[in-house]
Amino acid sequence: MNMVPMIGSLMSFFVFVFIVIVALWSSGIRILKEYERGVVLMLGRFWKVKGPGLVWVIPILQKMSVVDTRIVTMDVAPQDVITRDNVSVKVNAVIYFKVVEPRKAILDVQDFYFATSQIAQTSLRSILGQQEVDALFANREELNVALQKIIDQHTEPWGVKVTAVEVKNVDFPPEMLRAMAKQAEAERERRAKVIHADGEFQASQKLADAAQILNSQPATLQLRFLQTLTEIATDKNSTIIFPVPIDILSIFLKKESKN
Repeated sequence: MNMVPMIGSLMSFFVFVFIVIVALWSSGIRILKEYERGVVLMLGRFWKVKGPGLVWVIPILQKMSVVDTRIVTMDVAPQDVITRDNVSVKVNAVIYFKVVEPRKAILDVQDFYFATSQIAQTSLRSILGQQEVDALFANREELNVALQKIIDQHTEPWGVKVTAVEVKNVDFPPEMLRAMAKQAEAERERRAKVIHADGEFQASQKLADAAQILNSQPATLQLRFLQTLTEIATDKNSTIIFPVPIDILSIFLKKESKN
């Protein structure tokens, strides 16, 4: 008669142990998405990288850190930069990167998001500080490539690949904007004067060529006079001005001087 309570207590104990085992086993189940990887540590030491899909970690003994392997878009905070020609500007940028080696991203750096952001800020100040103001606009593509290479060199040991860096805005102080506007206006005026002078030079060359042709063939000058009269007559003018060559007047002037 004493065996019944003992068997009941044993059954309760086994049921309790079974429930605990099932609870511990279910607590170790993880579902990782296609773009996620799990870095598993066994008793504090690296064990393996798991995922994607259904994975299981041993409770208490193992700990898993989930890493997103998609491309991350990060805004670089505006930085105060002094260019090589001593102009103070405020520059911000955007950086695109992704984790290619989850093991390094977890084990070799404390927070790869924060570390990547900091190296991007310092690289932005150092690279743009070596350029002149005009180069910030004229060589934008070259600066983006240079920034991408330098930041990627620093983040590669962390398992982070920088795919692109783009400089977004370059803000100038108001007095610098006024100076740049004056410079642009002066440059436009210079171009206008050069174009006007070049036009005058070309016109004088054409007139000189025409004068040589008319001088070599005197009959062409008379034909030109007749063509001018024809053009004036088409306008139905009551007054017709007939041009007289200066050479005709020179004959009378010579006679007057002899007398």
